[in-house]
Amino acid sequence: MKLRDLEFEISDPDIWKNNREAAEAKSKEAGMLRDLIGRFEKIDSLASLQKFEADLLFSGKYDNLSATVSVYPGVGGDDAADWARMLLVMYARYAEMRGWKASEVDEGTIEIKGRQAYGFLKRETGVHRLVRISPYDAKGLRHTSFALVEILPVLPPTDIEKFKIPESDLKWEFYRSSGPGGQNVNKVETAVRVVHAPTGFTAASQVERSQAQNRTRALAILTAKLVRLMEEKEATELSELRTKVKPEWGNQIRSYVLHPYKLVKDHRTGVEVADAAGVLNGDLEAFIEAELRL
Repeated sequence: MKLRDLEFEISDPDIWKNNREAAEAKSKEAGMLRDLIGRFEKIDSLASLQKFEADLLFSGKYDNLSATVSVYPGVGGDDAADWARMLLVMYARYAEMRGWKASEVDEGTIEIKGRQAYGFLKRETGVHRLVRISPYDAKGLRHTSFALVEILPVLPPTDIEKFKIPESDLKWEFYRSSGPGGQNVNKVETAVRVVHAPTGFTAASQVERSQAQNRTRALAILTAKLVRLMEEKEATELSELRTKVKPEWGNQIRSYVLHPYKLVKDHRTGVEVADAAGVLNGDLEAFIEAELRL
């Protein structure tokens, strides 16, 4: 190539234009890569933040454990009993939505097996109020029913063994199971109820095949009640719980109104959901989410 030709090519404006476009393309590509890397870092940072948040939210001693849900009807006869059953179904369906397993322990009590089930549900403890047209009222009048929900952790066997309850404080009752469980279950007294005399707390189980198994399960539930009470009272010895303790109905934590309008309202967090049917079918996410941040 002659020098004159080279000078011509260098002076050709298209050469500089092409180089500039190539540089701009490279710069644009680098920018896209930086943006992509930034997104991945943000996602990774968000995942770390969510894990950190979860660790804070579930920092309680028993938060990672499964849970026992018991519902006690208040005054109100058939309406109150029906309301208690509706709440048990609600929690069983919530468990199903989260991929946990719910199984009956005794009438009015279910066990929910799943990681952090207790951490998610523990703040559901309290009085729940229902307002509806009673299906048991021949006149079709509106009734208000109350039920007390109790959430307990399913304690590991080692914790139960360490927590020694004097046998003299326990009163055992044995009766025939009313549920399924095999040919033996309804013929002999396999079901067990235990009463802790100093506090008046009770626990029962009738789903196991033998009296010994039901006795073990009932004692585990009773132990969880006493452990929780000791934490609430900041007691260091079981003997400090000698005063008679009974469930306090007090003010409700949540109201479920089905008539004259439909609304479920949590009185602690202020969360309201108009889809009452959805809530009773297990959609508790809005309430649980708000409770975790109380």
